[in-house]
Amino acid sequence: MRVAVVGCGVIGSGWASRFALSGFNVWVSDPAPEAERILGEVHANATRAWDILGLDTGRQGQVRLVGSVAEAVSGANFVQECVPERLETKRLVLAEIEEEASPEALILSSTSGFKPTDLQARLEHPQRLVVGHPFNPVYLLPLVEVVGGQQTSPESICSALRLYESVGMKPLHVRVEIDAFIADRLLEAVWREALWLVNDGVATTEEIDDAIRFGFGLRWAQMGLYETYRVAGGEAGMRHFIAQFGEALNWPWTRLTDVPELSDELIDRIADQSDEQSGQYTIRELERIRDDNLAAILLALEDRRWGAGDLLAKQRTRQEQLDRDRS
Repeated sequence: MRVAVVGCGVIGSGWASRFALSGFNVWVSDPAPEAERILGEVHANATRAWDILGLDTGRQGQVRLVGSVAEAVSGANFVQECVPERLETKRLVLAEIEEEASPEALILSSTSGFKPTDLQARLEHPQRLVVGHPFNPVYLLPLVEVVGGQQTSPESICSALRLYESVGMKPLHVRVEIDAFIADRLLEAVWREALWLVNDGVATTEEIDDAIRFGFGLRWAQMGLYETYRVAGGEAGMRHFIAQFGEALNWPWTRLTDVPELSDELIDRIADQSDEQSGQYTIRELERIRDDNLAAILLALEDRRWGAGDLLAKQRTRQEQLDRDRS
């Protein structure tokens, strides 16, 4: 089985690493001069992270950067598109993928917000296009949102779900086609409020990050939003929580329907505060710090067979079964 990845930025490199570490041979296409370096560095980080998790990295498939989309997708069973988030660019690349790929190949888009129906506009066989929207780092975070368009076949949805499950992911089938799907809609709400807090001088970028990483971010990592609030409701559960705190939703605390102007002044303020917060690290160093922390959380959750840790335990069992089958 072979996978093609078209587009080799952070997301494309992350996909290539997860597929390769799961045993697929991966052909990657990207004309950018930095593509080979980024692919190599991200794959090294991914291999390091899987080693920390104790997953077998010795059975990984080959990763090859090739010279064209046609070369990457020829003979591939699955094609994961990861080009920049511009609708016209994606339509053109998806049409090229369709023309060059096998008629049986499943075409997947990593778009973080475009509806698959909009992406299908120039395809002759739109039934085989599915959105598979991951989260960075793709090689560690298991969530992938799977979304079909108006012309996507049920068989293509099922194939995408099976593919992502086979590489240790948690595919979330988004049954209603909406812009930005589920997770990014939640993230956008937090992002808008965070922009206002910096814009209004209430908090710095570091203070906002501290509010998340020392507070509700820890709860969300293992229990999510609704289950967390169910616990907050005490023995009476979710109904009591809503009755107790529901009225607060009418208070004018947030600005979720408005966005501050991204003026040069605000952009400079955010960038300067971010530099002060993390500028002592290179991007690769920050990625490794992030990966170490995520791996430690995943291992702790695995001991308790909870959330993403339960998924990691199943992935480990699947690897061990494959090893037994080979021996």
